[in-house]
Amino acid sequence: MKFKKNISLKNYTTFQIGGKAKYFSVVRNKEELVSAIKFAKEKRLPFFILGQGSNLLVSDKGFKGIVIKIENCKVKIENCKVVAGAGVLLSRLVNSSAERGLTGLGWAAGIPGTVGGAVYGNAGAFGKSMKDVIGQVEVLDVKDLGTELRSSGAKVKKKMKSSSPFKTYNLRKCNFGYKGSVFKKKKNLIIISAELKLKKGNKKEIKSRIKEYLNYKKTTQPLNFPSAGSIFKNYKKFFAGELIEKCNLKGKKIGKAKISEKHANFIVNLDGAQAKDVKKLIKLIKKEVKNKFRVVLKEEIEFLS
Repeated sequence: MKFKKNISLKNYTTFQIGGKAKYFSVVRNKEELVSAIKFAKEKRLPFFILGQGSNLLVSDKGFKGIVIKIENCKVKIENCKVVAGAGVLLSRLVNSSAERGLTGLGWAAGIPGTVGGAVYGNAGAFGKSMKDVIGQVEVLDVKDLGTELRSSGAKVKKKMKSSSPFKTYNLRKCNFGYKGSVFKKKKNLIIISAELKLKKGNKKEIKSRIKEYLNYKKTTQPLNFPSAGSIFKNYKKFFAGELIEKCNLKGKKIGKAKISEKHANFIVNLDGAQAKDVKKLIKLIKKEVKNKFRVVLKEEIEFLS
């Protein structure tokens, strides 16, 4: 395993914001993932699993631990079953399934994340989400990793455990909810791959629908600026963006961070924004919305510090 030191994380997030990670490693298979976790344990450092960094705000001070970037990118398609590594870009999977005439994933067109991240946060759009297509998910349970014990001699002995650290979660065990899953609640579970169950469809119609989804996003979202996507979760009775807009906060700037005029639930980086700028805007939005509507907005994005 190769571990880089003091790597700027702003280059690994769609927000393009953030300080440095003490250690940084790219893993491409199970063995490398296990090695990276063990390295973190040996160094007694916290670790963070990174996909495409599309729903994340990294502190300006960075992360004093090890960031493990998942890049296992194998895709296997058999009939209507798709098995994809956690590091596979969701956009790639959308296109690959469309080429095979498989329907069920078109709604994910334009979502800038990985399969692992999409499963982790139960990504969704246009009334659909990952829970609608997931068959099962393979994970690494960090709690069940064998620990290495050094004897008085030079050899290293491995303490074997009866249960394998690699486990399979079916749809029910994934416990998907709005923008969440069991994997989001239990940080000891690291997503390795996911099996998706799609359906046969008309390739031409599938591609046409994907094009419609992409065009809609182009006209409604500020895709020409770095962002982390939607900042706040929506509720059944209202959309966060609508409440923010009614508070006349569109276009509000702090430093180089701005609440988008195109979509009020997006905060964009105008080139050089800092995490502290974004946090101040988030605090302002929550305060104004609470005062005006008695609604407490909850963040959809995650924070790393």
